[in-house]
Amino acid sequence: MSLFHSELPFNGKAWVGVLLGGLFFLLSPSNLFGLTGDLTNDPAKVIEKYLSLDQRGARLEAGTSEVLKPYIAWTEEPAWGQVVVISNYTVTQDVTQWEIFSYLEAVIPVTFQILGFMQWETATFLADSRTEELFIRIRAVENRWRIVDPLFPPHVGRKRLINFVRQALLNETNEARIETLQRLKESLERAG
Repeated sequence: MSLFHSELPFNGKAWVGVLLGGLFFLLSPSNLFGLTGDLTNDPAKVIEKYLSLDQRGARLEAGTSEVLKPYIAWTEEPAWGQVVVISNYTVTQDVTQWEIFSYLEAVIPVTFQILGFMQWETATFLADSRTEELFIRIRAVENRWRIVDPLFPPHVGRKRLINFVRQALLNETNEARIETLQRLKESLERAG
């Protein structure tokens, strides 16, 4: 007898429907892109996901910043005059170091290893190696964890910024601007 014989509770078409439904679930955007801000998730993991995307340059261009919207409560990103260049960051996992206001709101410390600052207007890198600690407030908003405060400038990894400047060099035709971008790229390379 065939596996899809009529004795089974589903016929062949029903099995195909079940398989397609299962594939749709497995390949749905929330499963493909990993962590969401669902309240069943650890709020520190939500902050980690946001910072991971930020470190990879998600806020460098308007079109790529859309991927961050599920993690933040604000609707508009200001025009930042600078980018903080980082080598690494650490989200505090120890709950005893968090400031917990309720089961729906907390402040979680994050430590950044800063290499310096890249100024947009002048396309220059200012080296300033130091450690920075931010206290990120996360709250339940519409049944999802959202970062509500502080609104801080992009914290982007040095390697990502170097690649960003390389791409800008490939697209640039103005000789003076090419020289400026080349100096910026070299400054970023020396920072590491």
